[in-house]
Amino acid sequence: MNKKHRLLLLIITVSISVGLAASHLAEARNATQRPHSQLAVVWTTGDPYVAHRMVLMYVHASQKQEWFHENLVIVWGPSAKLLAEDEELQAKVKSMQESGVRFQACIACANMYGVVEKLRDLDIEVKGMGKPLTQLLQDNNWKVLTF
Repeated sequence: MNKKHRLLLLIITVSISVGLAASHLAEARNATQRPHSQLAVVWTTGDPYVAHRMVLMYVHASQKQEWFHENLVIVWGPSAKLLAEDEELQAKVKSMQESGVRFQACIACANMYGVVEKLRDLDIEVKGMGKPLTQLLQDNNWKVLTF
């Protein structure tokens, strides 16, 4: 084999190696994120410790670490009253919204607690949630957790 052929073989070998390395690097970056994966967390508890130390902490980390393509928190039941009254939680929700987490709330629950306007003031979409939650549960791209 002459020098030209050896050089050409070397160039091809290096090109293939670089291409494979780049492919493996891209796979490693996306190892924790499934294509089009979405997380919805139904936050029902009125317990502030669960809110601070589990619900909001996990969803915020999921958004920042890109564990899911989309992160949604559904405020439902006693959590609506808790959020309307707890300024520290409100600040956390604002921070999460700024990082891209979406928040929605059940209007029936918010009405029961008299907090519809307070939730809307927090830029939370307040609406009927029965049908939207059912759609999330039936959609294979969504993972739904309830706390």
